Amino acid sequence: MTVFDVQIGALTGGFTDLGQFRGNALLVVNLASKCGLTPQYAGLQTLQETYADRGLTVLGVPSNQFADQEPGSPEEIAEFARSTFGATFPMTEKIDVNGPDRHPLYAALVDASDTDGHSGDIRWNFEKFLVGPEGTVVARFAPQVEPESPEISAAIERVLPR
Repeated sequence: MTVFDVQIGALTGGFTDLGQFRGNALLVVNLASKCGLTPQYAGLQTLQETYADRGLTVLGVPSNQFADQEPGSPEEIAEFARSTFGATFPMTEKIDVNGPDRHPLYAALVDASDTDGHSGDIRWNFEKFLVGPEGTVVARFAPQVEPESPEISAAIERVLPR
């Protein structure tokens, strides 16, 4: 089983078929609208715009597990992202990324280690996972690593299918 085999709801209803990203790269990021790192939405949108034609999709995953920093309804989350940061990348339903109710998507992601060797539980909002075209995690980035950082760009360039 790969990340692309996981079922997850879309933010505004229905399902997000992760299988549609098979053969492409996917950057999965747990989001929050009331966090000190929330301005990273802008960098995530820039990545989406920069690399979409070459096979990358940013996938936002709202979670309210860190200091209740994503309390909004699906409609509020979508409107905030769109109106504040111009975010057009797809977003999933709000989920748990840690604990006994951890969504299967994050169960498939958290065993990957970042450059500091951290694996396991998500530490905070805006932790990032780069999934390669085969559906396996190829890189993990700490929340404080900016989306437009050289290490993220280099990792994306290495896995882009075109």
